[in-house]
Amino acid sequence: MKVIKLDAIDSTNEFLKGLSNKQELENFTVVTAETQTKGKGQMGAIWASEASKNLIMSILVKDFLSDICQIFNLNIAVSLAVIEVLESINIPNLSIKWPNDIMSYNKKIGGILIENTIKSDGTILSIVGLGLNVNQTDFENLPKASSLAVICGKEFDKEALLFEIGSTIEKNIGLWKQHPTILWTKYIDNLYKKGLPMPFSDQNKGNFMGIIQGVSAIGKLQVLREDDSISEFDIKEIKMLY
Repeated sequence: MKVIKLDAIDSTNEFLKGLSNKQELENFTVVTAETQTKGKGQMGAIWASEASKNLIMSILVKDFLSDICQIFNLNIAVSLAVIEVLESINIPNLSIKWPNDIMSYNKKIGGILIENTIKSDGTILSIVGLGLNVNQTDFENLPKASSLAVICGKEFDKEALLFEIGSTIEKNIGLWKQHPTILWTKYIDNLYKKGLPMPFSDQNKGNFMGIIQGVSAIGKLQVLREDDSISEFDIKEIKMLY
């Protein structure tokens, strides 16, 4: 696993994407930075991070996805890799808030953004961005955010986490090719608030109660509604109110 370390960059995803367009990079090349000025989250959100406190990384994944309908498979492999590494250092009460926010208790400690490019030969190149709150302790005006340091009362080694997460992503992708059902099942089992009645808001800003049942083959959230029907939602179509 080749690691490119930067002091400051606008976006590790954009840097790695640009580099991969200029030269042939080995699979699982990682770019990491101490400071990121234009970090991105889902749906254009900004990922803010205190300088030098958190893990900011992007990893190149090639030769995994062969069809656009399989894109959510990579979300599963990556989010489970983060969960596995955090479990190994005893971070408590971990879960995945669909589609790929990493939670501890009811606080968000990490987020994943995957950007895919379909090449002219039909192959799919993926840039996996991860922001993990590690040693930051000040989350003023971010009531739903936390970090490993806040939760556990001690600091953690960011570099060790980077190498562990990178190698576990690589391991999960290898595992997927042989046992995809195992990872699908683990992802569903780790879903935040699965099986519990929760309030939601839909894209029309209508509120309703529902119970998360699972995720469809293409990554849509499956929610049991009060009339016993099951609706499927894309990421822009539903928001959990918690």
